[in-house]
Amino acid sequence: MNPSVQSVLRPSGAHAVLVDHLFALITTICVVVWILTALAAWIAIRRGRRGASTATDRQAGQNVGIATGVTVLTLLGILVATMLTGRAMDALRVDDPVRVQVTGNQWWWDIQYPGAYPSLQVITANEIHIPVGRQVRIDMLSNDVIHSLWIPELQGKIDLVPGRLNTLWVEADHPGVFRGQCAEYCGAQHAKMALAVVAEPPGDFEGWLMANRAPAPTPATPEQQRGEAIVVKGPCSLCHAITGTSAGGRTAPDLTHVASRSTLAAGTLPNTRGYLAGWISDPQHVKPGNRMPPTGLRGSDLQDVLAYLETLK
Repeated sequence: MNPSVQSVLRPSGAHAVLVDHLFALITTICVVVWILTALAAWIAIRRGRRGASTATDRQAGQNVGIATGVTVLTLLGILVATMLTGRAMDALRVDDPVRVQVTGNQWWWDIQYPGAYPSLQVITANEIHIPVGRQVRIDMLSNDVIHSLWIPELQGKIDLVPGRLNTLWVEADHPGVFRGQCAEYCGAQHAKMALAVVAEPPGDFEGWLMANRAPAPTPATPEQQRGEAIVVKGPCSLCHAITGTSAGGRTAPDLTHVASRSTLAAGTLPNTRGYLAGWISDPQHVKPGNRMPPTGLRGSDLQDVLAYLETLK
């Protein structure tokens, strides 16, 4: 499951369609203005070569006045179009949306689906699941610096500011995997702070929620059991949480269902056994500056941990 190519030219939801229409309008206006400006410059050059006269100077002054008036009206038109687009987006909001909370960190996304009870809450990372055809409200926070969430095929971007709650509304009109990206420079690994938005039929979405509310499965083989002991009783549990175990860290991605995600390290690597081994062995080589220290795992210990993590689906 790989995110599609990120593009603002393929709107896939009601909000993105409105943004696309506004983008097309402003682009058309800019092209027309450029053509008219180039034409006016060409005419002025031609007249300048023939020599200027007093009448020509007066005509030039009138032309400047007309151009200024047209410019002001054009800018006002763009302002009105932008305001109307914003109102149209507000009109799409509903009283019972799917609610998601996204918290930006250097350099990964913490994602939570609140529930009426703690047992109904879902916590994941770097992957947002949404039902097709339903409005989704994304409440956004930041734990450190200013980040910005941009999912171009579904919505425009909005900043995640420390100490402030901002909200983004999205809706997908067909199933698919859409790439999101931090669009505000937030440090050395800003370019490697991506996420996937998975739009799926409502039934599949409810099934995903149910599966992700379940605790981690009990390891079945001796290898998996040894891997669980290394993860839960070692330093991994100081930062990571795994529901159903004593690992309860909250400063790094929740690992309860890590094997079900499509990527590692916020879109940096595909989630395969080989890449996972490389990430665990030397995270600083893969993503320099991230807050995951070297684990020191080698040989059989690393293989045991990989066997255990592969069960967390």
